[in-house]
Amino acid sequence: MDEAEIQQQLARLDDVRKGIARVIVGQGAVVEQLLVGLLAGGHCLLEGAPGLGKTLLVRSLSQALALDFRRIQFTPDLMPSDILGTEILEEDHGTGRRSFKFQKGPVFTNLLLADELNRTPPKTQAALLEAMQEHTVSYAGTTWPLPEPFFVLATQNPIEQAGTYPLPEAQLDRFLLHIRVDYPSEAEERAIIRQTTGTAAQAITAAMTGDEVIALQRLTRDVPLSDELLNWITRLVRATRPQDTQVARVRDWLRWGAGPRAGQALALAAKARALLHGRFAATRDDVRALAAPVLRHRLLLSFAAEAEARSSDEVVAAVLDALPAP
Repeated sequence: MDEAEIQQQLARLDDVRKGIARVIVGQGAVVEQLLVGLLAGGHCLLEGAPGLGKTLLVRSLSQALALDFRRIQFTPDLMPSDILGTEILEEDHGTGRRSFKFQKGPVFTNLLLADELNRTPPKTQAALLEAMQEHTVSYAGTTWPLPEPFFVLATQNPIEQAGTYPLPEAQLDRFLLHIRVDYPSEAEERAIIRQTTGTAAQAITAAMTGDEVIALQRLTRDVPLSDELLNWITRLVRATRPQDTQVARVRDWLRWGAGPRAGQALALAAKARALLHGRFAATRDDVRALAAPVLRHRLLLSFAAEAEARSSDEVVAAVLDALPAP
């Protein structure tokens, strides 16, 4: 891909952002992090109070990208077969011969919205593990590839505890980014009310195809990462482990730190953010901007930190302060 083609693709990516902005008021940081996940080829977990537009945001992204979109509402009675698919018995009316045929489930899509993922039991949550990691589904001894590109964008509400099941650490680690969706400002909330209570409906025009997304994902991996930046990312991740760190707050507030997958995620996310901003080299600002979304769900707080109402974001901030950028 030459420079002219790169600029053309980046312009289309900007059109995707503008298309989403026609429907979603504000939330610029959230949209940017979603696009970072898209370019890096990773999955995203969106967490926010009910009514903040998480589902609408994901649906708008699918429309702007012209991708096949499916939504699964996770409930306590949802079964793995409701996600992956199941075998059905078919009969050939000519020969009378019967055979089983695999009926694909909603996971066979480009963009899967797993709405309120923490409302289903661990057995059903685990049905997504192979799909998220390997982009395949295994059923009855056969492995079925998922269409590319494939993304899981999951949502969960932090304030609703009744009838919820915490996501296991193994599944949380599969998400590239944990994105916090906050309340809008007063001006944004006024604009939301005006825009959604009238008769005019905002339409989103598809600005990018799935093949173009795949091409940009390949380009993201070609973005250079200096040795100094790579060393800093490695030290940041290792500093979150209580047994290895010299950061006092990490030893006091964490029971478990981030694994090597966190370093991979932070490096890829930094490259994606650089490309999103029209730069073909990742910088320390990219790493610093994405450290919290990449690490916050990979850190296990200690009982002392929970008693003091500390957050994983505070730990990430302490690590960034203790290990200055090159």
